Amino acid sequence: MTRMLITGGAGMVGRALAEALQGGDIIVTDLARGGLPDHLPFARMDVTENDPDRIIGQQRPEVVVHLASIVTPPPGMSPAEAFAVDVTGTRNVLAACLKHGVKRLVVTSSGAAYGYHADNPVPLTEDQPCRGNPEFAYADHKRQVEEMLAQARACHPELEQVVLRVGTVLGAGTDNQITSLFRRKRLLAIKGCDSPFVFIWTQDLARIVERAATEGPTGIYNVAGDGWLSVDALAATLGKPILRLPAWVLKAALGVARPLGLSQYGPEQVRFLQYRPVLNNNRLKQVFGYTPELSSADVFDLWRREAGL
Repeated sequence: MTRMLITGGAGMVGRALAEALQGGDIIVTDLARGGLPDHLPFARMDVTENDPDRIIGQQRPEVVVHLASIVTPPPGMSPAEAFAVDVTGTRNVLAACLKHGVKRLVVTSSGAAYGYHADNPVPLTEDQPCRGNPEFAYADHKRQVEEMLAQARACHPELEQVVLRVGTVLGAGTDNQITSLFRRKRLLAIKGCDSPFVFIWTQDLARIVERAATEGPTGIYNVAGDGWLSVDALAATLGKPILRLPAWVLKAALGVARPLGLSQYGPEQVRFLQYRPVLNNNRLKQVFGYTPELSSADVFDLWRREAGL
């Protein structure tokens, strides 16, 4: 196996990937070791500084798997700090890969890169543009990352790229701003909108990243289990009622609640519920050569049972 370096390796997907690759020639990097097993080689890396150049230069990996990203900013993290990890950090890793002769770069992008737009096709294929949304930091960051990677592919074809546009990741212990929606007494929905979700199982994603870093083909791939679930299907699975509100009512309520400190979300978050990107995974199965073990419905049901809901 080729020498491999993983950024953001102490996260949920990074730990699953490192365990799948243990015994190989790998080094895991992150700000802290976290829950990584003691036997795994580890180096502290802050992607926002000059660490990528220094550590990639020292370790000389043939493959870099770049997982470091801020999906849900922790309390107190500023927009500038999230940007520094998502965009500046990716730029630093990419520059280090080019400088030190890395052969392949695997990047976990997101379906959010397509943006939350009313005219998004359902489902979305990889040839659709990455438009992001300025009001959603994560979606806008991933759009900028995708543009950066596209420019690198044009100017530096010697660096192979595998870009994975990942749907909502669920696995044992997943707890974030999306799963908090499912824990409510009633699921929130916008009148006239299905608010669909696509899910990918943590273990499936780890296997996909492992294949991308080893024998898998280069390219851009949507990563999601088969199918998608509307808010009605989610509510039926959870056995919960749905609170349906007109979009203007929810926007008005959030417009009042956030300035008063009653909600961390503003009116722009309504688009997150209205126009969620639905990912077509045909290219993942037919070109990349991986069929997810669990469908979106299977992933959600597994998470629901493990969460005790």
